[in-house]
Formats: sequence, structure tokens, C-alpha cells
Amino acid sequence: MLNFTFHNPTRIHFGEGQIAAIAKEIPSDATVLIIYGGGSIKKNGVYDQVVAALEGRKVFEFSGIEPNPSYDTLVKSLAVIRENKVDYLLAVGGGSVVDGTKFIAAAALFEGDDPWDIVAKQQRITQALPIGAVLTLPATGSESNTGAVVTRHGNKLPFASPLVRPKFAVLDPAVTLTLSDRQVGNGVVDAFVHTMEQYLTYSVNGKVQDRFSEGLLQTLIEDGPKALAPETKEDLAVRANVMWSATMALNGLIGAGVPQDWTTHMIGHELTGAHGIDHARTLSIVLPAVMKVRREEKREKLLQYAARVWNIHDGDEDARIDQAIAATEAFFTKMGVPTRLSHVDLGESDIEPMIVKLAEHGMVKLSEHRNITPDVSREILRVAL
Repeated sequence: MLNFTFHNPTRIHFGEGQIAAIAKEIPSDATVLIIYGGGSIKKNGVYDQVVAALEGRKVFEFSGIEPNPSYDTLVKSLAVIRENKVDYLLAVGGGSVVDGTKFIAAAALFEGDDPWDIVAKQQRITQALPIGAVLTLPATGSESNTGAVVTRHGNKLPFASPLVRPKFAVLDPAVTLTLSDRQVGNGVVDAFVHTMEQYLTYSVNGKVQDRFSEGLLQTLIEDGPKALAPETKEDLAVRANVMWSATMALNGLIGAGVPQDWTTHMIGHELTGAHGIDHARTLSIVLPAVMKVRREEKREKLLQYAARVWNIHDGDEDARIDQAIAATEAFFTKMGVPTRLSHVDLGESDIEPMIVKLAEHGMVKLSEHRNITPDVSREILRVAL
């Protein structure tokens, strides 16, 4: 196992009715900016619960955060913050809203000339407004981690800082019952691939991390489809397991002390930036191709994955690996997401522009071994056709 330091101070309030816990988390004299997306929280009752919990505080609102939050939208909030002397941000929504709020928190106190430098130049964040989160769509794990992505002019880029980790997060599985099948499927796949990026690398004898990861993968495989099936989609126990799996997949725990990949995500970001494809759907397209192209580098873990996650024990090593990849693709299909570029109407001619963007963004040494060059990324995308 590799050396590591693990610290996650986000306080989680999990369960039905926990939105009321906001009242004891945000200071009574705070001036709060509620940040949300397209307004679904006003239709499903979440907004009313949030406002009730914030009673007695000065409260302002900023809405319109898009999936893959846009820089041009996010910076409009800064005037609201300055004009009203906002000192606490509350993200109410899915991962994109939380990601966008993280950027706003850093940009509001940024001392440089251009807040975009936080992302484009990875400018160090030295201060940020405090953040709370009410999660409505389990997927990214952003509610209890330090990372985020922001999109600008077709470029989807990440940044991270411990200063933008939410102070607390509310996870109420009941609020996910109004999500569309597409949102549910995307969320499950996002959490699944987050886990795989930290698991499907090479062994460092991190038995605890491996078995945590395998448990998360098995839970998502078991309960993900149940969250879509008519007879079980209203089952709060199913929703709770999916929600907690998504948080645990990217709160730092399973990645501590083990190598991590993230090739699938970096290539996927280019698919989203160039073509507007849902984040999770880029992952479901790219991951199987990564597994195929990198099967030798990942052989030991692929065999472990086949045996422990899919219970595949028959056949020689190559046959077992093939079965595990096929099972992964079948699971993605069951969750209603694509597994080929052709499934989203992309072809060979769309590959080269994405390779150019990867190089432009410095993504020229990807993977746990830092040896996926643009040429290898090109091969991965061709296999994904």
C-alpha cells in the first residue's frame, strides 16, 4: 500500500427529512446565497424545505447552473455576492451545481485578475467562502470532496482545493424519487466509473481499498437497475444504497494509498466539451475501450475484477477478461447508457479534434503509469467506435 494522508471533514446528514439539519449547520447570522439549477427544486418540495431550514437568515438566490457548469454563468453570481455581502453558499442540486458553487466560492475571494485562472492556470486557491450542499442527484461525490469541473468555450477543465470542500452535505434519498430514468442511469454509471478509476489499476496490496471498491461496484450492479425497474424504483432502501455508494465512490476513501487512473474521465471531458454529451455517457463509452486497450497493463486487476465483482471463474485468463468487459458493457446498457461512439452518432472523423484538445489541455501522459500518450488515446477512441 502507498503512503497517504486521509482527512474528510465534511459532515454528512443522511436520510429522509435531513434537510432540516441545515438549521444547525449554517450560522444564524449568516447571509446565505442559495445556488441551484433549472428550478426543479421548486417542484419537488426541496426548495420549500431549504427555505424553512434557513428561517431567520438573510437569504438570496442564484439559479441557472447548467450541467457541466458554465464559467460565463457562474461569474454572474459574483455581483450578487458582493452587492449583498454574502458569506455562506448553499448548493442545492446535483454534482454540477455543487461543482459550480465550489468555483463561485473560490472566485468570490480570488485576488488575481481573472477568476478563470483558477481553472486554466490551476492558480492556487488561498481562500474561499464556506459551502454547504443539499444533494438532489447522486453521482459525482462532489458534495464531500475537493474537486470540480468548469466548462468554458467547449473546454471542460478540472480544479481542486481543500478550501472548497463542503462543510456539510445533506443526502436525503427521498428527493431522488422525482429524478428521470436518464438522470438515475447517469448517476449510477458515474459512481461506477469513479470507483473503477481508483480500483482498476495495479495491485499495491491495498486489500481494504480493493474490497471497499468491490463492495461499491457490486452494490451499484445490484441496486442500479432496481432504481429503474417499475416495481422497485420507488423503494427508498434502493435509492439510499445508490446515493451512499455515489458519495463513497469519490470522497477520498477508496483512493487513499492506491494508484489511480482517470484516463476515462479526461477523454470523456473532451467528448462533453466538443459534443455536449452527458458526462456519465462519455464514461460508459470510453471505459470499455480503455479496458480493452490496456488489458495487459491491467491484467491482474481485470482478473480480480472478473472473479470478485462478476463471479467469473471459468475459462483461461483472456476469456475471463473478455467476459468481465462484456459484463460491464451489458450493465451499462441495462442502465440505459451508450457504450460506443456510434451510439451517439460520432465516427472516425470526430476523433482527431478530440486528440488535439487533449494535447492542448496537457493530457498527454494519462493513466496510473503516466504513459497514455495522444497516440494511445487515439487508439482508445478508435476501439470505442
